[in-house]
Amino acid sequence: MSGINLTSREEEELLRILERYLPDLEREMADTDSKKFLHALEERATIMRDLIKRLKAQ
Repeated sequence: MSGINLTSREEEELLRILERYLPDLEREMADTDSKKFLHALEERATIMRDLIKRLKAQ
């Protein structure tokens, strides 16, 4: 997949969305009994944490 260019406003909004959704995802991870589903959620959370870190570094 190719990269996308975001305006600073779009970066701020994306960061806000990710930070707002991550706690919900972590709660879902704590509540799931399915190891397969948990693994998928863990991968998603890892990607989100990395994106948050990268957006804050800019």
